[in-house]
Amino acid sequence: MFRQLTDRIFVAPQITVGDVMDAAQAGVTLIINNRPEDESADQTSGTEIETAARAAGLDYVAIPVTHAGFAEWQVTAMADALAKADGKILAYCRSGTRSTLLWALAQASKGEHPAVLAEKAADAGYDLTPVTAMMDMLRGRAA
Repeated sequence: MFRQLTDRIFVAPQITVGDVMDAAQAGVTLIINNRPEDESADQTSGTEIETAARAAGLDYVAIPVTHAGFAEWQVTAMADALAKADGKILAYCRSGTRSTLLWALAQASKGEHPAVLAEKAADAGYDLTPVTAMMDMLRGRAA
C-alpha cells in the first residue's frame, strides 16, 4: 500500500489507524496528512490518525491540500516537514497523488531537478505533469 518515492519518502492513499502501526514497523517516524477533513464520508479523520501516530511514537503533521491546487504555504510547510524529519516519512491523501505532487514541489523549491523528480514519481506510479511548470518556477527561484 505504501509507495516508495525515495529511500526515505513513501506515499499512500487514505490510511487507517491500523496502517499507522504498519508504518511504524516499517521505520516511518513522521506521517504527513495531505487530506482535508471531511473530504469524503469514508475517510479516517486526521485526529484519529494523529492520535494513533503519537501513541506509536511517531510525529504527525497536517498539510491539507484541496483539489483547488497548491499554495506557497503548503509547499513551504511540506519542505520544512521533510527537512526536519528524522527518519522515514509517509505522506497520504485520497490516492497518494496530491502527496506526491506536493513532495515534488517541495523538492523543486530546494533545487532538485524536475526530470529527476518525475522519474522517481513515475517509478511509484504517479505523474507529475500537472505541476511541471510550477516545479520549473520553484527550481528557478532556488537557483
